[in-house]
Formats: sequence, C-alpha cells, structure tokens
Amino acid sequence: MNIELIVVGKTDMREVEALVDMYTKRINHYARFAITTIADVRNTKKLSVSEQKRLEGEMILKNIVDSDHVMLLDEHGAELRSIEFAERLQRHLASGVKRLVFVIGGPYGFSDAVYARANSKLSLSKMTFSHQIVRAIFTEQLYRAFTILRNEPYHHE
Repeated sequence: MNIELIVVGKTDMREVEALVDMYTKRINHYARFAITTIADVRNTKKLSVSEQKRLEGEMILKNIVDSDHVMLLDEHGAELRSIEFAERLQRHLASGVKRLVFVIGGPYGFSDAVYARANSKLSLSKMTFSHQIVRAIFTEQLYRAFTILRNEPYHHE
C-alpha cells in the first residue's frame, strides 16, 4: 500500500521539517510514504475564507483519484488513542486499498467539496496546532502505529 500525506503550504520551520524528514524515512521501512505539498493560495487578502478554501480544495482534489481512501485531519474527526489508530491503519492495510491519503488543510480547514470526497476524518487532539506542527505530530503517530503493529519497542502502554 502507498500512503500519501497532502499538505497545504510549505513549512518555514527547519526543526519541523527535520522531524518530518526523520519520521518519513522511518515510515518508509514499513510502507511507501510520500508527502505532497500544495502551494499556498496567493493574494489571500483579496479572497474570502470560502473562496480560499475552494481554491485550496481544487488543488487538493487534483491529487486524489477515485480509488483512494481519503482521511482528513480535521478538528471534528474521530479522536483515537495511538493503539486505536494503529488498528484502523491495519484494517486499511488489509482492505486492499491501493493508496491511503491523509490531508492537512489550510488555515481555515477544507472546502465542502473536499469534505464530500473524504471517506473519514481524524482529529489529533481537541487542541489547535499550527498546520506546520501537525505535520510532525502526524508523521510521528503514523510511525508509532507501524511500530505498534510490529510489536516493536517504541510505544509504551
């Protein structure tokens, strides 16, 4: 299975980028994992929030195909413990889905079209994190899920 993380906008924090790179390398020992960065929408001061979400949504949807299972990282999504996330990942791995796509939206979330396309939503916390920090948190959790599934000594319960 291929796993893809789609994110809106580049990170300008080298420390976050280093963490994401480290976990990406680790995840690739278990599955093919890649990150696709969608360019920030330009001239956002001239756009309404809904217009910005619509434009970001169009770019996100261009990177998704019909056969993908799409999970949005969204504050209104299911809140799972790490072990529960690992179990959900295992179900997807066993389901025959060719590509599992996780999406981190822009600063205002997702357009209605992206919500309509999504198969599910996942919340990493009730707290709000910057979109840059979420990348590091999510990649660490994805790595943790694989170590849980392999009974490797990373996660302690």
